[in-house]
Amino acid sequence: MPGLRFAGSHAAPVRPAGVIRLAALLFLLLGTWVILQTSFEQGWRALSLRSWLGEGSQPRSSPAGSQPPRHKCGNQKSCPRDHFAFKIISGAANVVGPSICFDDTVLMSGVRNNIGRGLNIALVNGTTGQLLKTGTFDMYSGDIKELETFLMEIKGGTVVLTATFDDPATKMNDKVRALFTELGSSYASKLGFRDNWVFLGAKGFSAKSPFEGVRLPAPPWRRLRASRRRHRAPGSFPRFPPQHIQNDDKTNKYDGWPELLELEGCAPRKMD
Repeated sequence: MPGLRFAGSHAAPVRPAGVIRLAALLFLLLGTWVILQTSFEQGWRALSLRSWLGEGSQPRSSPAGSQPPRHKCGNQKSCPRDHFAFKIISGAANVVGPSICFDDTVLMSGVRNNIGRGLNIALVNGTTGQLLKTGTFDMYSGDIKELETFLMEIKGGTVVLTATFDDPATKMNDKVRALFTELGSSYASKLGFRDNWVFLGAKGFSAKSPFEGVRLPAPPWRRLRASRRRHRAPGSFPRFPPQHIQNDDKTNKYDGWPELLELEGCAPRKMD
């Protein structure tokens, strides 16, 4: 009949505003999901990376926790309580100068400009570790009396650190050798022209010092070793016997000079 309309005979028209609202809602939901998914994935990756690097077990104040710890004087190990870390490196030929470090302080080196040809000696208070005096003595053309006076004036309880550069023995006499022997040296009496020598002793030391390195003529299989050898003596006892390093044309690392020596260890504090 005209004018009558039955329900369900025609679908209601969809308005454009409704389509826009529906699309905006779907876009908002999709964008929120993408943002949450991205944040979760990045956070998981960061957590996994920190866990893999072991940062979770390290304090936040140590970003370089994966690096090995640094020990005093750059030594391989830390020293026990009431011991001083030290490292003595002899010169190499007449080109590279020696270095003496004690309790993480470089006492003598080319950078400090207080080394010279011959014997380089640093005196340290055996109780406090404080530097008392340094001296360089030309053992090829210098005045040996200066070294004699220097050694004779050393007071009890003083730690003596010695490193050679070029030639340590041309001017050395029996008196100087005896004074070093009194400080605990086993090899001062045997030093020769251009021998390399590193030594830590003390005034009033009742026994031979375990902290000493020189060079013996090496057998052929030992000539293939690296140019730098390490002699470590932790505590007050040597890890292995010191070696006597002499100037020998058959075993010299450099033309006319033996290889350099490096001695590191822990010197016991003098307890009053």
